[in-house]
Amino acid sequence: MPALAVDAGVPGDAGGWADANVTLLPAPVFGEPLPDDLLRLELSGDQVRLGAERFTPSRAQDAGRLAERVKGRDVLVAVADEDTFLAQASDALAVLRAQAAEVWLQHPDAPVAYRLVLRDEQGFRAWLEEVAPGKLRIIQRADGFELTSSVGKLPGPDRNGPSVPVRGGRQDIATLRRELARLKTRFTTSDDLCIVPSFGTEVVQVARALGGTYVAPEEGLFDTLCLVYPTPRP
Repeated sequence: MPALAVDAGVPGDAGGWADANVTLLPAPVFGEPLPDDLLRLELSGDQVRLGAERFTPSRAQDAGRLAERVKGRDVLVAVADEDTFLAQASDALAVLRAQAAEVWLQHPDAPVAYRLVLRDEQGFRAWLEEVAPGKLRIIQRADGFELTSSVGKLPGPDRNGPSVPVRGGRQDIATLRRELARLKTRFTTSDDLCIVPSFGTEVVQVARALGGTYVAPEEGLFDTLCLVYPTPRP
């Protein structure tokens, strides 16, 4: 796939591509205020808690009970710890995609959240096949963010590496935010974006990455945010 040519910034800019190991630039947490009157669902490993009830959605009986509780409801997903991985949450997300009216993911470090369209792997492939410009997505890797569109990948400091590398072992949300804003100026009619984390990504890190899609409080770059999760095993 060809590289996507986007202005890489002024040479010497601390937020540019010159040095992937410099100190992180500050990145305030932006998003939407926590919605009222949502059903709060808490993820912890492969388990889910709704109030005093606990579920293991990988079990068919628990998945059915959870489906009954969330059917037609707006749900706010929170994460109880830093070590709940996307692969562990896939069964719960499948239930939410099928039954919930709206799904929001709460940021772990601030009282904001992000409304999501959930897509499994098949749904993501169908989205990619739609005839529309842009098809912007964030491939969230352990070593950083790969920004990709219908015409190619945004190059980073290493041609074979991510577009926005981690810095000092931490996600570079400030640079992610800046480069997404630049992509949006090129693909002005592209109103949706998908984030595609590796299946071993912590859910809290997905929520932090979503903060990079906002440039100010309640000012998102995209009308629709999509989260791609791994298809649960039969």
